[in-house]
Amino acid sequence: MLISVPRRLCVFFLIVFAAGCSSQPPFNIAVSPQAVAIGTGQTVQFTAMTSDSSGVTWSATAGTIDASGNYTAPSGSQSMGVTVTAASLKNHSKSASATINVVAPGQLTPTASKQVASYTIAPAAPGNVSVQFGTDTNYGLTTWTQPVPTGGGAVSLFVAGMKGNTLYHIRGVVQFADGTQYMDLDQTFITQSLLASQLPVVTATTSAGMTPQSGVELLDLVSGNVAHAPVAVTDLEGDILWSYSPGTGFTELQANPIKLLPNGHFLINFSSTSVDGLNSVLQEVDLTGAIIWQMTAADLNNALATATCGGDGCNVKVLGTHHDFVMLPNGHLIVIASTQNVISGTTVTGDVLIDLDQKHNPVWLWNEFDHLDITRQGWNWPDWTHTNAVLYSADDGNLIISMRSQNWLVKVDYANGAGAGNIIWHLGYQGDFTLVGGTDPTDWFTGQHGPSFASTNTTGKFSMAVFDNGNVRVFPPGQPAVSLYSTVQILSLDETAKTATLSFYLAAPTYSFFGGNNAVLKNGNVEFCESAEPTPTAGDVYEVTQGGSAQTVWHLNVTEQYIYRGQRMPSMYPGVQW
Repeated sequence: MLISVPRRLCVFFLIVFAAGCSSQPPFNIAVSPQAVAIGTGQTVQFTAMTSDSSGVTWSATAGTIDASGNYTAPSGSQSMGVTVTAASLKNHSKSASATINVVAPGQLTPTASKQVASYTIAPAAPGNVSVQFGTDTNYGLTTWTQPVPTGGGAVSLFVAGMKGNTLYHIRGVVQFADGTQYMDLDQTFITQSLLASQLPVVTATTSAGMTPQSGVELLDLVSGNVAHAPVAVTDLEGDILWSYSPGTGFTELQANPIKLLPNGHFLINFSSTSVDGLNSVLQEVDLTGAIIWQMTAADLNNALATATCGGDGCNVKVLGTHHDFVMLPNGHLIVIASTQNVISGTTVTGDVLIDLDQKHNPVWLWNEFDHLDITRQGWNWPDWTHTNAVLYSADDGNLIISMRSQNWLVKVDYANGAGAGNIIWHLGYQGDFTLVGGTDPTDWFTGQHGPSFASTNTTGKFSMAVFDNGNVRVFPPGQPAVSLYSTVQILSLDETAKTATLSFYLAAPTYSFFGGNNAVLKNGNVEFCESAEPTPTAGDVYEVTQGGSAQTVWHLNVTEQYIYRGQRMPSMYPGVQW
């Protein structure tokens, strides 16, 4: 019997039948690994995974690859990006690819500094480069990381932090943006060192059972044996890792201070010790000691003569920069410079704060003669203020300065360059704060140096560390004065209540008649510098515990030179902890 089927159903059945009869499994092909980094002349094995039983054929845009997927990069000194492709033997239009970052070996060369090497490598793809180094192939130390130029190109890094006269193993590491990593071949480098007569005489000891805060120690050395380098970096065993001497013409100038900049260079202020700032030279140097930029006192005066400043204006002539500076987050630099006025026939030395922009042009100035009572002569008249430190308060954009001759820390309305320069408060004897937890006036700091923030916040309720030299300690009426002594203090400040609470107080081992600094380290310990013992010419840096009775964790001693400041740095590189 014949069955009548509608025409459209017949068409449907034909389509379904035809599709079912001609359907085939989907074609799959993949290459592993998808991305890899190797050196020139090196090999890497690739594997193709495919649903095609006929196999694949391999090809590469540079170098060679055999039928088994074993790839060999071109030899030579040229980095490149390479693509390898696996194509189906049955259907060459079906393929998959992987990428190879081929890297030419880095070049290791000496520099003008006997303890600094230069490492250069030129990857062809985006990424970052760092260098590992150490006295064996475990390495242990690393430089900071620097980016590969857009489109690929050479990256050069200075390898610093090595002991003198020592063989080091060094290798570069390239971390590519695609996630691959290239470890360069191990290379060796033998450092040299300055003559013993040119190096600071340093010893360092760690107390039994104690662990100091890791890092390196930056030493700012003054007076004493001028043949020795004025600035140096040591490890915690007292080995000299880096030093810098400015050369002839600087014999009568002292370094104060030296600081590591965010760009990895050091900024050093050299000036006379006879009169603050006289004949000053502010130098930025790289790790090899090459001068990147410098400003003399004459240069600064020329810049002031043509500048228009906020604050008190730039109509002032300075002797030069001295004692301290601070780099701001926006790249500006606040420097201290001395200036002189004749008061009742006496030439009086005071100071100004100058804000230099990124091109080192003065854009704001604050003059102590415009804001302080000249009749408060201080204890070292006519060296009226002897400003020796400046701090930037990130929370409110203001500045805190230390005036040694006035026995004060003073907060100045800077307001990130928009401030009128009014004094917000005076901290210290006869200042605006009430001392809590100590004897007023005896426990107030005098002749102080090296303050620092001891809390993460810098306004409201916050803490400051200060080294109290104690040059003119004041005793209550009727109490006889005792022998001079220095103290190490942490003060918890309340700007609203105007209270200063001694939260840490330690009598320093010896009296330090000038210099010094005090800071709370990352591990919570306190590090302080006794710049100058009365005799002989020497200085000390101590790391002590903060809780309970302070115990010495670590001690560094320098002979034949004083230490203006000693500072624990994480490493020779910004943002890197050793």
